[in-house]
Amino acid sequence: LGQVKSKFSVRKIPYCVSFNPSENKQHLFICGMSDKKILCFDIRSGHVVQEYDRHLGAINTVTFVDRNRRIVSTSDDKSIRVWEWNIPVDFKYIAEPTMHSMPAVALSRNGRYLAFQSMDNQIRIMEPLANFRWKSKKVFKGHMVSGYACGLDFSPDMSYVISGDADGRLVIWDWKTTRVYERIKAHDDVCIDAKWHWHEKSRVLTAGWDNVVKLWD
Repeated sequence: LGQVKSKFSVRKIPYCVSFNPSENKQHLFICGMSDKKILCFDIRSGHVVQEYDRHLGAINTVTFVDRNRRIVSTSDDKSIRVWEWNIPVDFKYIAEPTMHSMPAVALSRNGRYLAFQSMDNQIRIMEPLANFRWKSKKVFKGHMVSGYACGLDFSPDMSYVISGDADGRLVIWDWKTTRVYERIKAHDDVCIDAKWHWHEKSRVLTAGWDNVVKLWD
């Protein structure tokens, strides 16, 4: 138990990793790097089998969408790129003059929505199955995250959106109205992540810079 099975050599700092969730691709994972690249490793050989190299800044997040056929990446370059699996040229590039860096992303359980934590203290919603367009009326505000990669999540039944914030709060919004439902002082320092239990809808996990992980019921 707990023994290292494999090591993968990388020349730069890896910022995010994700296994391909598909049943027949469990031997593949992607890794977003500090040198602007996204690398795909095969754990059987230990080698890089694909490289996605179009971003102009460090990679913050990589998320599989659309039945794992596509990857959405965010970067310090303040852009979002969408890639077809195993094709190293992005087929969609999203960048607007008003866009901020988006260092945390969450996919809804039904796969219909992506939530982006934006450094201008907003959560923006995208529809990956509708040509990756922004859902302009779904913007969630009222928390402070500027400068922090605070994690966020959807409730399993799509009733709520949650996020940590820099003031140590767990912030809960009503999905339909986008209004703040509740703010809970969860930690003595930054609440850096918040995740909803996959099956028990009343339970939420939070992680704080106060060295504490809390389970809320």
